[in-house]
This record gives sequence, C-alpha cells and structure tokens, in this order.
Amino acid sequence: MDRRAEIPQQENIISASHPGLSVWTRPQRRPRPALNRELIVSEAITLLDAEGMAALSMRTLGARLNAGATSIYRHVATRDQLIELAVDAVYGEIAIPELATAGQWRDAVTTCAESMREVILRHPWIAEALPGVGLAYLGPNVLRLNEFLLRVFDAAEFPRNETDTAISTVMGYVVGICLSEAAWLTTVARSGADEQQLVDQLLPTLERITSAHRRIGESIVARAESGIGAVRETKFRYGLERILDGLATRLPGWAG
Repeated sequence: MDRRAEIPQQENIISASHPGLSVWTRPQRRPRPALNRELIVSEAITLLDAEGMAALSMRTLGARLNAGATSIYRHVATRDQLIELAVDAVYGEIAIPELATAGQWRDAVTTCAESMREVILRHPWIAEALPGVGLAYLGPNVLRLNEFLLRVFDAAEFPRNETDTAISTVMGYVVGICLSEAAWLTTVARSGADEQQLVDQLLPTLERITSAHRRIGESIVARAESGIGAVRETKFRYGLERILDGLATRLPGWAG
C-alpha cells in the first residue's frame, strides 16, 4: 500500500479558503500606499503626460489613486495649486551644472536652457501650464534654478539691474519655442506615425498649397529633406545663441 496517499497534501490545506484556518495560510492583501502630497503630485504628472491639462481634475485623479476627490483636497487645496506643485516637481528634472566662472557663463546658461527644453518636450503640458503659475513663483526647484542663473550672471559681472530681465528673456525664449515644439510632437503622437513619416505624408499637400509662394515652398522642402528633428534642434540652438550674443554685449570689456 502506498502510504503517501494517507498523508494529507499540505498544499491543498494551505490553499483552502476557510476562515478557521491559521492566519499564516491566508493570502495577504497588498496594502494601499498612504495618500500624501508626493504621491498625488506624481500621479498628476503621469496623468498630465498621458492626457494633457484638460484631463486633470481632482475627481479623475482621485479615481486613479483609488481615493475620493475629498481625500485629494485634504492635501492640495485647489487644482491650480496642484498644477503649481506638478510644475515645480518637473523643474527638479532640469540639469544644473557646476557654478560657472566669468568665462563659462554661456556654457552654463546653455546647459540649463537645453535641459529645460528636454524637460518641456518630455512633459509637453508644462508649456501650457507655465503662463498660469504667475510671476511670484516660489517652488523650491524653480527658486533653485533662478538662484543658479543669478549667480552665473553675477560671476560674469553682468549689470545687476538687468539680470532679472536677461534671465526672463532666456527662459521666455525657451518656453516660447518649446510651446510650438510640444504642440507639434503631441500631434505626431496622436497620428500614430513617427515624426519624419508624418512630414513625408504631409509634404505633397504642403507643396501644393504653397505652389504660388515659391520661397516658402523651397523652405518647406529643404526642412523636410534635412530631417524635421534636426531642423527643430538647429532652430532652437540658433535662437538661443543669438540671444546670448546680444546679452554678451552688456558684459564689461565687450568689444563688438
């Protein structure tokens, strides 16, 4: 006789779902993370990245977090405040180099500007959000970036009464050009094609529309042939460098 048949199978006992069994045999439920501001902001950014500003509401966010809107309001008073927090969290992704010496100010500003562009294109909704957060923006990551840029311009001996305006000019340029880039990349994402494929599909229509405007048509064809991604990169760098060229004329010892 096979005595193994007389021994109850342990796995069958453990898998039984009877309330009288030992607590150690019952499956454990994974605890839901405690709701806090950091979790709310993180989920808001995920939602914004996927669906844009129009999709963000306290009700929608609460559903995603398996919590009611009322629970969200305990941590963040309004949707506008939530956007402020999300913007500042995203600013934390901007690369800030080592503090520059006087001769390195252009490199430092360029690093920040290029990193800010990367962040905006990674989170395209932020270009839409920035105009609404106001001038008195006190988020720690925004302050960190602004403090660094102030120190860079101070190290270069830029006129102090012009520094704030100079920084606003650079950042305004970055946000402005990236707003159109972000809108374009959102259109590309919705099309299901990659960027160059979409341009190639549109090119015959664009050539037809601009047939009476020879110079515009030539420009469109040239950009399409160069690769639209490379064109965006070149356009951004060109504008940034021309702004920095202009700011350089305000430095001591500039000799035209």
